[in-house]
Amino acid sequence: MQPSVTPLKFLLPGWYSLVMGLAGLSLAWLRSVPLLGQPAHAVALLAGGLAALVFAVLAVATVLRGWRYPEAWAEDRRHPVRHAFVAALPIAFMLLLTVAVSVAGPRPLFVALWWAASLVQLFVTGWVLARWWRSAAQGGLQWAGVTPALFIPMVGNVLVPLAGVPLGQGDWAAAQFGVGLLFWPLLMALILVRIASQGLWAERLLPTAFIVIAPPAVVGLAALQFGAPALLVWMLWGMAMFSFLWVATLARRIAALPFGLAHWALSFPLTALAALTLRLATPGTPLVVLGAALLALATLVILALLLATARGLRDGSLLAPEPVATLQPAT
Repeated sequence: MQPSVTPLKFLLPGWYSLVMGLAGLSLAWLRSVPLLGQPAHAVALLAGGLAALVFAVLAVATVLRGWRYPEAWAEDRRHPVRHAFVAALPIAFMLLLTVAVSVAGPRPLFVALWWAASLVQLFVTGWVLARWWRSAAQGGLQWAGVTPALFIPMVGNVLVPLAGVPLGQGDWAAAQFGVGLLFWPLLMALILVRIASQGLWAERLLPTAFIVIAPPAVVGLAALQFGAPALLVWMLWGMAMFSFLWVATLARRIAALPFGLAHWALSFPLTALAALTLRLATPGTPLVVLGAALLALATLVILALLLATARGLRDGSLLAPEPVATLQPAT
């Protein structure tokens, strides 16, 4: 007898973007402690605790979903866009681990967990690239799958040093960081070509445009872990800030969309930009004000996303079949 279909079947991998946003918010508030004092530390702990709770619930639900609806999990892996969000699971765990290391310091258990998360993330990157080989054999990469979501599995490796360096694993962290650094400009170029030749991706996925903020912001934070020159980090901050101003021109269109899981793509990039800005800020400089403003923006956006998510779960509009995405040809 087949089990009845429940909302659990539609618990897509993209749900781990909630953990990414909340953990990123925790890290951003931790960066603000030298400027805002101990209340910022309390907010960071609250956001980190909520991120851990959401991750635990999602992890249990993901196991149950894989057991009850294995065909749904297989469909996620085959989907041209959705497969990229499989990487959100190891990245979410890695960000949680980064919060733990930032709060509690290095621990032997954290080292073991860090290795597990980083290797799973690297495996997912290789798996996505293997899909590209198969796509090439079948006529080439489909434009429908070329969205900023690809940054998650391909460039997400740049997150590894955030916890890896404090845990004393700098050599491997640098090697895996290089993998993400390799694909960042290549994917950016591919996305720009897609926009120029095919137009933007489906309207409901428009919030994923904010993902382009994350690579330069995270690379800047990781570069600081490696002791990179200040000039390089400022260049990366400039790239992240310009990316923010660029995608902010889509804000009105995004605000007009019905709320969906893709809106969580706004969260982590904003927290990463706020964290880098606060990391570079020194007391008495304009960057302190800008960093505080970006942190406030990220916090308000995530609070709004949490409220919208609660409403969506209550009315059943989130854990439901996705509409079929369509291409929007360039005019």
